[in-house]
Amino acid sequence: MRKLAFVAAMAIVASACGGTPPTTQTSPSAPAAGSSATAAPRLVSLKINYTAISGASSGLWTAFEGGYFKDENLDVELVNVASSTRAVPALIAKDVQFSHLDGQVVVDAVTAGAKIKMISAINNKLVFSIMTKADIKKPEDLKGKKIGITTPGSSTHTATLLALRMWGLVADKDVALVGLSEVPNILAGLIAGQVDAGTVSPPTNTRAKAAGFNELLNLGKDGPEWPSVGVGATAEYLQQNPDVAPRVIKAYARGTQRFISDKAFALKTLQKYLKLDDQAVLTDTWEQYSLYLAQTPYVLGMQSTIDVVAATNAKAKGTKPEDYLDMSYVKKLDDEGFFKKLFGK
Repeated sequence: MRKLAFVAAMAIVASACGGTPPTTQTSPSAPAAGSSATAAPRLVSLKINYTAISGASSGLWTAFEGGYFKDENLDVELVNVASSTRAVPALIAKDVQFSHLDGQVVVDAVTAGAKIKMISAINNKLVFSIMTKADIKKPEDLKGKKIGITTPGSSTHTATLLALRMWGLVADKDVALVGLSEVPNILAGLIAGQVDAGTVSPPTNTRAKAAGFNELLNLGKDGPEWPSVGVGATAEYLQQNPDVAPRVIKAYARGTQRFISDKAFALKTLQKYLKLDDQAVLTDTWEQYSLYLAQTPYVLGMQSTIDVVAATNAKAKGTKPEDYLDMSYVKKLDDEGFFKKLFGK
C-alpha cells in the first residue's frame, strides 16, 4: 500500500503552491553564533518545504522568524506541500530545494529510483498520539474500528502501522485506515464520528484530549527510536551546492535552540503558523516538542526503518542507512563543536 501510494505520488509533480501560501523571510537578522569578519558566503535563494502544520515544523519556523537563514546569506521561502509522499516529487521537480521527510518515505523513494538523501534529523521519535473515542480503553478494542491518518505513506501512516505492530494488530484486517489529508482533519473526523481513532501530533493531540478523547498511546514517550522527521534534498542539488546544506543545518539548529530556550518567542511563532490563539494548547505543544527536537541532528533508527520496509519491499533488503543518509554535514559541524557550543552540552 505504501509503495503504491509513493509510486502514485511520484507521478504527480507537487508544485509549491499546492499547500499553504509561501512565506517570504522578512524578519530582522539576529547575530550569528560564532560570527567573524570573514567574507559572507554567496547569496543563495531557495525554497524549504514543511510537510505538516504541527510542532514538528517548529525549529524551521523559529529559524525563519529569527532571521537565522538570512545570517547564512540564504534567501529562504517557506512552502507547505502536505505529506512526505508529495514532498519527494516536489524535490525532484525542483519546486523546492530542501524538504521535511520521514525515513520510511525516503526508503520507498530511493528504492523506487529517486536520488534523494536525508541530511539531518528534526526528531528521532514518532511524536504522535493514538487518540480514540472514550469507550476505546485498550488496543484490542480497536478491532473492527476505523483509524484516521493523513495519507498513505505519510508519517501518520508510519506511526499507525508501528503502533498496530506493537499491539499485534494488522491494518486492513483488524482495523481500517481512513485518509483525511491533514492532521487537524483527523480530529474533525473523530468529532464527527467518521473515525473511531486517529493518529495525531501536537497540538492536535492536546486539542483532542480537551475534547474528551482518550490517548491510547504516545509514541514519543513509549515508542522506539525512529527517523520520524528529517531534512532532505536531491543528491544532485547537494553535489552542485556543497556549501548550502551546512548553512541550512546551522540555521535550523539555531532555530531549534531558540525554540527550546525562548518560550515567549516560541509561543508567538507557533501561534502564527498553527493559527491558534489557545495559550494552553500552544504551551503544551512547546513543552512536548522541546523534549523531542534533535539538538545534535544525526538521523537515528534508520536500520529499523529499512528492516520494516524490507518486509514488503524486496528492493530494500540488504540496503544500509548510508544508502539513504548523508550525515557528513552534521558530522563536520559536530566535530567543529558547533552543536555543543550552541546548546551548551
